[in-house]
Amino acid sequence: MGRLWDKLTGTKRPESDREPLAATEVRAALLALNGPDVAYRVRNALPDEKADLVAECEVRRVGVRLKTRMRIVPEQHEVRFLDERWENRSDDNANAQYGRGHAPAVYRQWETKEGPDGRRRKVEAFRFDTREMTDPLQNAVLGAGWAWHGVVKL
Repeated sequence: MGRLWDKLTGTKRPESDREPLAATEVRAALLALNGPDVAYRVRNALPDEKADLVAECEVRRVGVRLKTRMRIVPEQHEVRFLDERWENRSDDNANAQYGRGHAPAVYRQWETKEGPDGRRRKVEAFRFDTREMTDPLQNAVLGAGWAWHGVVKL
């Protein structure tokens, strides 16, 4: 059940020969992911978020807001995370949806354009994969020799 549960929660473990870094270095590595070329922001968590760090991303074009709350657990050399997602595909919020837990998703928008042969075709106009935010977080934690542990509740 362990491996299946890890797969369902998105848990990853570092290579066994990797020496774990200090908790302050893990925090610094996660905060260092911020930059002008990334679609997300990593920040210190607010008290009511029940976490140490939070990564956020809003993709207005497809009406999606992502949040990954992270708790640093130095005793076990792991970062526990909870992914949350808000989807709003209408202007009146009538169809707004909330989801939590590990569930990578790809959001796309399509356009119809005329091809070189004169026929109209659907082409992808926009694409966003939630792993564009979560993979760098995960890689920073695993690179520090820590486990990336998905949970249902922080």
